[in-house]
Amino acid sequence: MTDDIDTDALTLDPGFADRFDQDAKRPPCKLYLISPPVIDASFAETLAAALDAGPVAAFQLRLKGIDDHRIAELAAPLISLCRSREVAFIVNDSIGLAKRLDADGVHLGQDDGDARDARDILGPDAQIGVTCHDSRHLAMEAGEAGADYVAFGAFYPTTTKETEHRPDPSILGWWSTLFEVPSVAIGGITPDNAAPLVAAGADFIAVSGAVWNYPDGPAAAVKKFAAVPGMG
Repeated sequence: MTDDIDTDALTLDPGFADRFDQDAKRPPCKLYLISPPVIDASFAETLAAALDAGPVAAFQLRLKGIDDHRIAELAAPLISLCRSREVAFIVNDSIGLAKRLDADGVHLGQDDGDARDARDILGPDAQIGVTCHDSRHLAMEAGEAGADYVAFGAFYPTTTKETEHRPDPSILGWWSTLFEVPSVAIGGITPDNAAPLVAAGADFIAVSGAVWNYPDGPAAAVKKFAAVPGMG
């Protein structure tokens, strides 16, 4: 990739992906759960109900403001739950904690380390994801560094975390047309607004509050996501 072209400065044609034949055998988009920002020991029961309600590909433990020892205590039963259901257990931000927990992978923000270092530390089978916001340039860099997926967002307003980037769904189609590395759509996604992102080319839909705060409970939310066209 050349450094003298600012990829993000070039306007992306919203219909870019429409000019190419789409893969009719493309796998269904999958659900990627992210933990609430605060949990206690009882969350294991909540997670089990969610995982048993429908297809879930991955679960990311994202806890802020507590030390790694406490996170490790909370993580132990969650890892067992995920492994028993063949759901990837991903640690947010910390390569070291992912190594300590023998997690299936790590999700890195732009300030959380390099995918190459994560690969060296966690090994060839680790699932490494990288936040790329609304940047095609960052996504290509992540792909070159060996990321297993790139995450774009926030696509919709969200109260889960502060966001300043708002990509157009067309970035998902652009990425899926040109690259084989899967993409994750994140940010304010609910069962009612997920369909355009799935149709645009997202391989995974990452959700947090839309499941854990769903009025009828997390299991009902997972079932509703499973009913979105293109999800499975």
